[in-house]
Amino acid sequence: MDGVKLWRCRAMASLLAMIITSKRTYSDTFAQRMRTRPMQLPTEMLRAFLPPRSIGTGRVVSTAVLEPAYELGGDAFDHSFTEDFLHATILDAMGHDLALGLATSVAMAGCRNARRTGADLAKLVATVDQALAKWLPEQFCNRHLHPAAHADRRAAMVQLRSPGAMLIRGQRLLDKALERASEPPLGLPASLADGPRQVHETSLEPGDRILLYTDGVVESRDEGGEQFGLERFTDYIIRSTAAGQNAPEVLRLLIGKRRPPGPARLRPAAAAISAGDRPGRRRHGPYPWPRHIAPGPSAVPQVTPAGRS
Repeated sequence: MDGVKLWRCRAMASLLAMIITSKRTYSDTFAQRMRTRPMQLPTEMLRAFLPPRSIGTGRVVSTAVLEPAYELGGDAFDHSFTEDFLHATILDAMGHDLALGLATSVAMAGCRNARRTGADLAKLVATVDQALAKWLPEQFCNRHLHPAAHADRRAAMVQLRSPGAMLIRGQRLLDKALERASEPPLGLPASLADGPRQVHETSLEPGDRILLYTDGVVESRDEGGEQFGLERFTDYIIRSTAAGQNAPEVLRLLIGKRRPPGPARLRPAAAAISAGDRPGRRRHGPYPWPRHIAPGPSAVPQVTPAGRS
């Protein structure tokens, strides 16, 4: 395939993706065509609040996945950019009924509300604590949250459960690099807390990947009763990355690895990867230009309407 044809195919794929993405927010036809069975009510509620699975800039990419698709429980993710900061969150509400979805939804709304008013990480977590304590006093959420600052390559994190966050650098897992003492779950009234939430900072390097996950990622079992396990999880991420797979594709393929054959079911799980720019990587901008075609008016193939010279 020559460069011009490849450019046209990429442009058409990008256009179709934007059309579908824009229309699916107000058309149920896409959901009807995609679903193979009814979705549970808590899952329906949570999926209405979820951001796109993958977001990114020229310097960093954040991607996440939730399974099983129709029975999420209280697991959810949220990620967004605010100037130089990537905010990435994994939530895991406690319980087994509709209150799961309510607790996670309130936590996500509190997080976004604080973030959009310019709150720092400590204030953001305090806002979510207050919202859950006020509106859902019997519900709690575990949460792993880190805004990563691109300018000075730092990751600030509030970790409510350990383990649940890992750092991969140079195709190697840095054991316990992000391990911190666990804190009480979100929703605990300030009057019952031992003190303010602890914000931990970690220095990052180009190419680092931060993995956030809930228990269900590693606790799923196959037909023989064997757990997928943390070692298999991290090994798969590292091998896939070394093979050149991008972050969204790594998680998509990971679901297939975790999905047991036969009637066995996946446990509700959420996983997210935040990947920084790779050393030596050459960027070609946000548009799908072929490498040998320089962006600009002359790069766009000129089409002459029929009947004109």
